[in-house]
Amino acid sequence: MLLIHSPRCLEYSAAGHPETPDRVRSTVALLHKSNYVWLNPEPCTEADILRVHAPTVLEAVKNGHYFDADTPHFPNIYELACLSAGGAILAAQKAVEGQPAISLMRPPGHHAERGRVMGFCYFNNIAIAAAKLLAEHKLPRVAILDFDCHHGNGTEDIFFGNPQVLFASLHQSPCYPGTGLENRDNCLNFPLPPQTEPAVFLKALEQALEKIRAFQPAVLAVSAGFDAFRHDPITEMALEIETYHEIGSRLAQTGLPTFAVLEGGYARQLAECVEAFVTAW
Repeated sequence: MLLIHSPRCLEYSAAGHPETPDRVRSTVALLHKSNYVWLNPEPCTEADILRVHAPTVLEAVKNGHYFDADTPHFPNIYELACLSAGGAILAAQKAVEGQPAISLMRPPGHHAERGRVMGFCYFNNIAIAAAKLLAEHKLPRVAILDFDCHHGNGTEDIFFGNPQVLFASLHQSPCYPGTGLENRDNCLNFPLPPQTEPAVFLKALEQALEKIRAFQPAVLAVSAGFDAFRHDPITEMALEIETYHEIGSRLAQTGLPTFAVLEGGYARQLAECVEAFVTAW
């Protein structure tokens, strides 16, 4: 297992904002106690961004336009968002080489749509990495599994109708951003009610993985969010730390080349949830 991280991703924060540097700092500190190989990412390029985002989004992040309270402008956010997307690209490249990898970077990405910055997300990291695999590595198919508590609306927006991509999202509903209520073409949605218990969540996960296996992707990309944990302060699900161990185990059982990208997770136990996932995977 390869772990990808740059301490530079800890450089920005906003008072009262749940997406804090400490959530990643504590996770990295815990995982450093184990014998993992760590890699430093390089920033993605503008060409990487423009495969999945409109030029207006690139310019908005670069120049500080069109932001909101959830996704505020920071002086160095363009550079750091490129570095976070670069972490996803590096993880994807390692997966193609047969080495599972997870990018532990911020900002997250799965809410960023083709033409919109939103939901703590500036560039859609996993979409950028998947698109690069299709364009430069010439892979025939890529599957994306998103188990963040919030629907990956940005990833769905970017890849909707693309026959080379299968997108599957497990998420709380009703919940931000209010999308993902039904299946749409190549986008499979598994909306789950608040207080969903581990057994129900894992049943939905197995249904998603069955569809993914049938799709026969060359690589499986995972938006790994940990905010369905029962003590997360901004959601209402009921997963346990052990549930993430089981999720990691089931991903390993697919036998598919796989990489993961950190999305959400805001409880003080985030580090333990990620550790359980990585250990089993």
